[in-house]
Amino acid sequence: MKIKVKNLGALKQAEFTLGDLTIICGCNNTGKTYATYALFGFLYTWRRMFSIQIPSEKIDQLLADGVMRLDIQEYVKQSENILNQGCRAYTQQLPKIFAAASERFKTTDFVVNLDIENIQLVNSYEGELGSSEVSLFSINKSKDSTDLVVTLLVEEQKFKIPTDVLERIIADALKDIIFNQFLPRPFIASAERTGAAIFRKELNFARNRLLEKIRQSDKNIDPMELLLKDYDDYALPIKTNVDFTRKLETIAKKSSFISENYPDVLADFADIIGGEYTVTRNDELYYVPKGKRVKLSMDESSSAVRSLLNIGFYLRHEAQSGDLLMVDEPELNLHPENQRRLARLFARLINLGIKIFITTHSDYIIKELNTLIMLNHDKPHLKRIAEAEGYRQEELISAEKIKVYIAEEASIILEGKTKKQKCQTLTSADIDPELGIAARSFDKTIETMNRIQEAIIWSEE
Repeated sequence: MKIKVKNLGALKQAEFTLGDLTIICGCNNTGKTYATYALFGFLYTWRRMFSIQIPSEKIDQLLADGVMRLDIQEYVKQSENILNQGCRAYTQQLPKIFAAASERFKTTDFVVNLDIENIQLVNSYEGELGSSEVSLFSINKSKDSTDLVVTLLVEEQKFKIPTDVLERIIADALKDIIFNQFLPRPFIASAERTGAAIFRKELNFARNRLLEKIRQSDKNIDPMELLLKDYDDYALPIKTNVDFTRKLETIAKKSSFISENYPDVLADFADIIGGEYTVTRNDELYYVPKGKRVKLSMDESSSAVRSLLNIGFYLRHEAQSGDLLMVDEPELNLHPENQRRLARLFARLINLGIKIFITTHSDYIIKELNTLIMLNHDKPHLKRIAEAEGYRQEELISAEKIKVYIAEEASIILEGKTKKQKCQTLTSADIDPELGIAARSFDKTIETMNRIQEAIIWSEE
């Protein structure tokens, strides 16, 4: 999956490919968050942006005969056009994604390239629509089949189903079958996550007060418009963080595949925060330090505990294999040792099938990832070092799984031009299987500091 952007925030023109681990480094105000938020918004909204038309005669056939078949391959042939139209529709929505003025995105392009030629239709698909009392119709695709079968489960005369609803649900099924294999389900922890954690009570109080106003107001009021109005000034990733934090009591009732199959991963995370999170039946959120008989509210907990709250609940209750976990500055409020532990946790998650996307200013995270790359070779001395330093095989990572980009000013050929021009872009960083990531955005600063300190120490002589 390759993403190309033009005139997106600070980025004049850039492209990046999504790896199992994707990292964007760089100085402040160089476009890292713009690239992150734009990608999240696309993955979060693509079903609404993609348009698939279901022939009206097929709907008529379903209502008349109670069953219809669609050849999925016919829609696969249209997939490139569907994708391109979806990208154009999404680009038009960028002002809403960023909660920013439309003028900022007048010349913006956001394009996603997928490996359309290798679409696989090997998985089965099952869907059903109805109420708690009755099922109205089912949508099925058998494994390795290219047919989508839609079947009415009730007499259409008894339950009048709007044709636009039928078309939308069938189209959504086709979107999932064709594009889900390329577009992972995203979860983002934005840089504002610490504030969402500490003001959770106030957010819930504001919501409840708003609902009370709706009940007391004119019946013609649009409740969704009123509920969403207070969030219009925030970018979509921040909104989703706020909503996730507000719903922790409900989220805590679920179990992720990590919780069910890899409890040691959750133990590693508990070591990073030094305890565990808990939500009571009264929707009260606490942090319980390991080995202590005390429950701390988010106000009383450390900033590191608040910073990792959403990630902790995601891992324990929400994570699914194939997800994309996006973290803006994972190093927020973390001691260098815990930054190293987080890097090892990310590598473990990648090896379990969760993709990771991060922006970072942390040389500790990059260096720890380099260690995991360098130790991932079948050499006796490396195995001795890994064992002596406490590294496990499941934490080691292959360099081929990682993509690293530096947000910086560089000379590139702009689209439609023939000569190179210096502008803000994303430059791919070299990753050596033996030496790891060459993150020069950190190296230059470290070299400058070393030069100054050496001059201080040795210049007197």
